[in-house]
Amino acid sequence: MLRLLSPDGSQAMVQITGLNIYPVKSCRGIALTQARITETGFAHDREWLVVTPEYRFLTQRERPQLAQIETALTTDQLILRKPNGGDLALPLELTGPEVEVTIWRDKAAAFDAGEQAATWLTEHLGKPARLVRFDKRHKRASNLEWTGGAEALNQFSDAYPYLLNSQGSLGELNRRLEQPLPMNRFRPNIVVDGLPPFGEDSVDEFVAGAVRLKVVKPCDRCVITTTDQVTGERTGDEPLKALKTFRFDRNLRGVLFGQNLILTGGLGEQLKVGQQFEVTAGTSKASIS
Repeated sequence: MLRLLSPDGSQAMVQITGLNIYPVKSCRGIALTQARITETGFAHDREWLVVTPEYRFLTQRERPQLAQIETALTTDQLILRKPNGGDLALPLELTGPEVEVTIWRDKAAAFDAGEQAATWLTEHLGKPARLVRFDKRHKRASNLEWTGGAEALNQFSDAYPYLLNSQGSLGELNRRLEQPLPMNRFRPNIVVDGLPPFGEDSVDEFVAGAVRLKVVKPCDRCVITTTDQVTGERTGDEPLKALKTFRFDRNLRGVLFGQNLILTGGLGEQLKVGQQFEVTAGTSKASIS
């Protein structure tokens, strides 16, 4: 097994420093001390989705105000909070009218959360919107060309069940910015420390006990990274402008920050903040120009 080494030649010691879930895609996330691994990612991650009345997905790309909506989970409820407004509480195992939603090029089965949720969201966003929950009786799989033919299931994540960012990469990016940015601009599920800047590009697997997470595709970034994740306001053209100078991928035609992962072992296990990953070296899938 080939180990990834630090610049000084020692074995890279990679520690989990953050774990996050985003129960409603593009709404505010929840920081966890430990997260349970399911077949579609961390439990409850991107299980809910804001959509148009025609059931096409909406994100901060079109509605940056979604960042202002806080999410919380109890044992049996999803709770949403917005500035200067009442909370919305929904059953965690909500079912309802069965609908088909469009997310990118995919069609996915979902349950409509009803008129109260639609009114609550519409009032906040200023344009008609509805809320749906993923129907787990159906599957939504990642692109087999990137997963090497392995089946990797998602709920409403963009395309893959896990997104990993590293502190070293953020530090290098912030060194190039006038105003440093927090990690939440990149909405990762897993944050690690101990890798050199962009060392995650050259990792094949992150291994912690029975848990094995395989790197399958660099994450190309969009306008969401320019959105303040507290205020919901666009703050300019950074970090995309800086990333374009040294992280532009000619094949993906976008700028890269972070890596998408799939699970190859450890279903039902937990990852914990403070836990260490063993990392194995692989070939970078990035085509940086």
